[in-house]
Amino acid sequence: MNDRIRITPIRLIDETGEMIGIVDTDEARRRAADAGLDLVEVAADVRPPVCRIMDYGKFRYEQSKKDRAGRAKSKVSEMKEVRLGRSMKIDPHDVEIRLNQARKFLLEGHRVQIVQNFRGAREMAHRDRGDIRMREVIERLADLAKVEAPPRMAGRRMSMILVPDRTKVEAFKRKEAKAKAAAPDSPAAAEEASATTTEDGRLGERLNIPVPAAPVPDAEPALQSPSAGDEA
Repeated sequence: MNDRIRITPIRLIDETGEMIGIVDTDEARRRAADAGLDLVEVAADVRPPVCRIMDYGKFRYEQSKKDRAGRAKSKVSEMKEVRLGRSMKIDPHDVEIRLNQARKFLLEGHRVQIVQNFRGAREMAHRDRGDIRMREVIERLADLAKVEAPPRMAGRRMSMILVPDRTKVEAFKRKEAKAKAAAPDSPAAAEEASATTTEDGRLGERLNIPVPAAPVPDAEPALQSPSAGDEA
């Protein structure tokens, strides 16, 4: 950069991005100084090397922002473990709770390891029940996930790994957002209902449609006091 560039001539690009062409390095440094900027070598492996006039401090700052954004997007997902109980004897309601937990992890972009433990000789003798349960889990989470590692047995536990299917996850999130927006209690729905009511009122005013008054209930007849003849 600047005085550290020893090779001459160079191929110069000015501060607007226009290709100036091959110039002497001293001339390029003079142009950069006149603009109050830096002369930066951007392609050193070609001959002549390519240099550009730029604000190097600003360039480094923008590059740092891009690098941070790239690291945030490429954040490595974690492996989450969801255990389907300590044995095959687990209440269906508890299975449902664990599946909801797995769905939450998948929506957050994490890989999920589903684990089924077996207890006792009887459960070990019927390991096919574990295969059935794992297939049920795969079917229940098929709208979000795909199988990375199929079910396999290791000692007294069977496990498999599910990973988020990005296309399905994005479709699911769009569907959820649309459903929330259409809910009667949602702000969007309330605003739409208010706008519809206001528009209906304005339409009635434009068409000169009278608004019927609320009916008034009939007055009850007054009670007459008995006359003297009646009393006799």
